[in-house]
Amino acid sequence: MTNSADLHPDRIPGYDGGPLTHQTGVLDEPLFWLGHLYSCAHSEGAEELLFGADYDDAGEFQRRLWEQANWPTFTIPLADDHRLHVVYRTFTDESGTDYLIHHPDWEKAELLAQDDGHFMGPALSWPELVAVADNALPGGSTTDPHARLLLLLPTLGDDELPGDAVERLAAALRACTRVEDPGALGAVLLNAQGATGPAHWTTDSRGSSVNDGAYSFRNPANHFALPVDRMAQVASALAP
Repeated sequence: MTNSADLHPDRIPGYDGGPLTHQTGVLDEPLFWLGHLYSCAHSEGAEELLFGADYDDAGEFQRRLWEQANWPTFTIPLADDHRLHVVYRTFTDESGTDYLIHHPDWEKAELLAQDDGHFMGPALSWPELVAVADNALPGGSTTDPHARLLLLLPTLGDDELPGDAVERLAAALRACTRVEDPGALGAVLLNAQGATGPAHWTTDSRGSSVNDGAYSFRNPANHFALPVDRMAQVASALAP
């Protein structure tokens, strides 16, 4: 049986740092999302669409977030008791956002993506991103599909987006932020897709979703890729 400690842990096995603090109220703050999505804005035009007149306020909000001794942490439940953790790593000289997946039977969590000066990823295809956003499993930081979509957007890398992807992202931006043109911003963010850009997804011999990203833990060709068995477990937990 799942308990609240599983979904709001004080520590994540195998992950050093913290203390972790589950600040779910931050997800209701429109300014939070502007800084969270900053790595997805690759041009001056994208930054203008993202920040608009809120540039200074968003910068001040992010400054306060990153100066905490505690590490803001958000959790999303996945299939079969897996957990996806988003951790704001507030080290003074090594700040960044870590995306990890864990299961109670695992000795340690697995890193799926890092959003910082040494970006690692992508971690999710578009179908996986939407599936996690929409799974409605209770008990995590939020069940709101719009907030979940934006929270995980920096981990996206997919060169085959469906025709409704921009509108889906625009709806999330409209619900969670105060940006003036959610449609235009959604199109720009999906064109850029995080720090490494789009990746191509295929299915390996075990039926697991894998990609060709040069910095992805889910690319079997990379020397730092997840082990084969764990790759399959991750793909199953994230599957649409």
